[in-house]
Amino acid sequence: MTGDRIRLAQFGVGRWGNHLLRNFLALPTVEVVAVVEPRTEQHAEIRDKFDLAASVELTAEAEAVLTRSDIDAVAIATPAATHYALIKTALQQGKHVLAEKPLTLNVAESEELCALAEQNDLQLVIDHTYLFHPVVQAGQSVLAKDALGPLRYGYATRTNLGPVRPDVDALWDLSIHDIAIFNHWLGETPIAVSAQGQIWLQGDRTSAEHFPKGLADVAWLRLFYPSGFEATIHVSWANPDKQRRLCVVGDRGTLVFDEMQPTEPLVLQRGAFEPQDMYFVPTDLDREVVTVPPGEPLKAVCQHFIQCVADNQNSEISSGQIGTDLVSALVALSQSLNQDGQRVKLL
Repeated sequence: MTGDRIRLAQFGVGRWGNHLLRNFLALPTVEVVAVVEPRTEQHAEIRDKFDLAASVELTAEAEAVLTRSDIDAVAIATPAATHYALIKTALQQGKHVLAEKPLTLNVAESEELCALAEQNDLQLVIDHTYLFHPVVQAGQSVLAKDALGPLRYGYATRTNLGPVRPDVDALWDLSIHDIAIFNHWLGETPIAVSAQGQIWLQGDRTSAEHFPKGLADVAWLRLFYPSGFEATIHVSWANPDKQRRLCVVGDRGTLVFDEMQPTEPLVLQRGAFEPQDMYFVPTDLDREVVTVPPGEPLKAVCQHFIQCVADNQNSEISSGQIGTDLVSALVALSQSLNQDGQRVKLL
């Protein structure tokens, strides 16, 4: 550290890396000392766009930056397949790590990185941005008050026309957000999953491990939790009907998180049944808009990571272990998708 400032290097300045770099540069407790971007033709534009000081190293040489002894922490926003090697080297070199989701594409690799961070007394935090979203935090408070009664099931839809990723499919890229929210709100992780999907755009991009038939453009998922709660999720990056909606249903109401409603993103839709003879009559119908404080989720992610580093305390919101649990669910979902929807148990 330099005084009270944490010296940080950022890896990757693509679509999401741009947002991360902007936030870290704005934090007074951070000094960005290096930026690694393999597209050297973009370097001049990056330096100009972010008004980087001449002292900030802008390079394509990741290994050289990772071995610098004056760097305390790194932020990794590179393709998922590169995460394991970069994070492992960073931890071995004594650097705290913030990694873009998913942590890795492999459960054993994710577990190894968690163990390595613990052994070296370093922080490994995963950028599951929605866990820092004011709406998700407000929703958790609603559920903690038992406003819905016993929880029954949940459902989510996440669709748009792009962006289409070349390294993972829509299941890995999109559903991780909704799974993270369900896990966070429920305080539990799935014990089994199933998935089906279709491929139109990238049938030629195959990986023996997760994508033997190519990258799915749409997927329908089911999550089974130990409490008996079940969630269904629909994701697609090939649907112009943009939706960002997640709901939890209880016996006294439904909590609705709808990002496409900017003025009322979180609503508690109350209602229950009252038995009358052989019929069930709706009762206690009400609609309550839940107050949500303002805040930029990614800014909160960056601040949280820096605080974890400064205090050398594990994240209670988005630790490496939480990231590993999500990777475990995604691996099982990929197995199910490749087996035409067969239910897969999680260990």
